[in-house]
Amino acid sequence: MPRPPSFRRSQVAIAALFCFLGFQYGTWVSRVPALKTHLGLSTTEVGLLLLAPGLGATVSFPLVARLMKQLGSRRLCTVSAVAMLIVLGALSVAPNFWVAVVVLFLDGISIACLNVAMNAQGAALEAKYERNTMARLHAVFSGGTFAAALLASGVTAITGKLPVHFAVAGVLLLALLAASWTGTLTDDAPAEESAGAPAEAGRTTRRWAIPSLIVLWLCVAMVFGELTEGAMNDWSALYLRDVAHAATELTPLGIATVSAMMVLARLFADRWRERWGDKRVVLAGTALAAAGLAGALLLGGWVPALAGFACVGLGMAAVTPCLYVAAAKQGSTALALVASAGTGGLLIGPPIIGFVAGGSSLVWGMTVVVSAIVLVFLSTTQLSFADTAQPGAGETAAVDEEVEQAEASHPVT
Repeated sequence: MPRPPSFRRSQVAIAALFCFLGFQYGTWVSRVPALKTHLGLSTTEVGLLLLAPGLGATVSFPLVARLMKQLGSRRLCTVSAVAMLIVLGALSVAPNFWVAVVVLFLDGISIACLNVAMNAQGAALEAKYERNTMARLHAVFSGGTFAAALLASGVTAITGKLPVHFAVAGVLLLALLAASWTGTLTDDAPAEESAGAPAEAGRTTRRWAIPSLIVLWLCVAMVFGELTEGAMNDWSALYLRDVAHAATELTPLGIATVSAMMVLARLFADRWRERWGDKRVVLAGTALAAAGLAGALLLGGWVPALAGFACVGLGMAAVTPCLYVAAAKQGSTALALVASAGTGGLLIGPPIIGFVAGGSSLVWGMTVVVSAIVLVFLSTTQLSFADTAQPGAGETAAVDEEVEQAEASHPVT
């Protein structure tokens, strides 16, 4: 019999799924200007188009929860990833605005499914091996989005045809999906239902139950945490250009600063979680992000803006990984609800900022982001995270790596 995958093998496989989601999302988002030109859209129609995936993700909770129970996280990862490949191809040949809206609405549902399933896999990996890894997995998601932007830039320099670009991206996405299959965990859920979560076993349980107070606070924190990430990605460049009056060549540094700091922080955040615990990491991070961005808005100018954006990237890096782990410990239904709410916040947040900015100014739009970070901080104070600080985690990891190397040298069949 083949031996079960090691921690490192499963970590790489699950990371491929995180990269898949980030790469697919970054692929079509990077071509929104091309979609606007191809479909002849007005600015308002572009805003509605960007709302479609957020609405799909927001209303998908009942479906995601049911699919998690019926398929398990491993199979749901595959099904939702295949659906996202089909959606990407359909979007490249969408003939008009309304077809594109329907396609992106379905993409939002697929994103929500994969988001829940892959985070369930990540939480299960942490629980099985008692090693923190969720922040690194989310770093790979950010890296996937960044890689998609680079690919879009390269392909656009050769040809402006969407079908060609999305076909190349589809091949790379297939490779990521193939890389994920052999190492993902067979667990249907990341953890057993907690005592405070609604029971899910047996046919005598209720189909619907009111979420616990903990789950509701997790939803609030996740919505505004993801809203912050989405808003910074979509509006930082425009803030630099229109408010901070930065030179044209400096405006791309907005999203680059946020993304780079977020990826860098996520590479180290699991160690912070081991040392200080999830709750302290989230509270300290949100305090830094809110103070940094608020200071940038008050001072004005592109230098304070970049410093504030760096604080947001650094401070918010570990927030959503910690929230996903906490939600997974409340059960698969709670995870589906919290993840769906978060995906909705990520996708709906940027258009909301746009509406606020259109009615007043982008400064007020970014002030909404500061308020969102403060709400994440306040929500987190109401939560009791399981202590993830592990004084001996470094020693345990070293021992596990030695065992994995020994197993690789003496394979068991």
